[in-house]
Amino acid sequence: MNLNNNKFKPGLYCVATPIGNMGDISFRAVKILQESNLILCEDTRVTKKILQKFEINNKLISNHKFNENKNLQKVIETLKENKIVSIVSDAGTPALSDPGRILVKECVKNNVEIFPIPGASAVSAAISISGFSDNFYFCGFLPEKQNQIKKLFKNLSTLESSIIFFISPNKLDKRIGDIKEFFINRDILICREITKYHEEYIRTPVNELSNVNFSRKGELTIVISEIKKEKLSFKELEESDKKKINKLIKKMSIKDIVMKVSQDREISKKLIYNYCLQIKNEN
Repeated sequence: MNLNNNKFKPGLYCVATPIGNMGDISFRAVKILQESNLILCEDTRVTKKILQKFEINNKLISNHKFNENKNLQKVIETLKENKIVSIVSDAGTPALSDPGRILVKECVKNNVEIFPIPGASAVSAAISISGFSDNFYFCGFLPEKQNQIKKLFKNLSTLESSIIFFISPNKLDKRIGDIKEFFINRDILICREITKYHEEYIRTPVNELSNVNFSRKGELTIVISEIKKEKLSFKELEESDKKKINKLIKKMSIKDIVMKVSQDREISKKLIYNYCLQIKNEN
């Protein structure tokens, strides 16, 4: 493939880099890095490994969450001189839970052209093998505080889409209770070390998440399935279901009984509701 015919215009290029396997870098990503007058990166030590592999010696400066505001003026001035500037993250696509968004917004304000160089992304990689709905909501890294997480999960639980987020293994262990509270009737895919040598993919119903063993090394990308559509059931309630409802009817509301019994077993909510009404009327 002849890449010499690819002419790059001056502007900012958001360049996706591998999330683990170096073989996932694209031809265009290598070419634009070769052509760049300036390359912004999170950690120069990480990006230098990519540049050295492809014998790229262009100017490299550190650009992370602690100094990206400080770098803005200098980078915008460089771009206004009709230069080519690339921004990369340590892994994946810039500005997706990584530095880049602040610079992109500043380029928009200054009428600087911005171009994507697509490539590896843990988000698209995970959703592509999930088997869940491709209508998904990505929420990046979870908040630190539990009350913030509960508020987020409560809002997400009403969405009829898949949910995807990043988290460390140790933090996931602490959040299992919250996940079960808000997503109990869904399935979950745990992706660890995507594309790396020790990559691992674990699938389980959310209600069995406490029984899952997963390594505490590496980073996780979590995908929770969309809300399962209730299966229409025209069969009669089993005697065990009726006994359970008869016990609950004296101390719970019909609404709460419907939720509890339908969570325990896949039974039509309408069947449960109608049986509760029948008992009420008989009494």
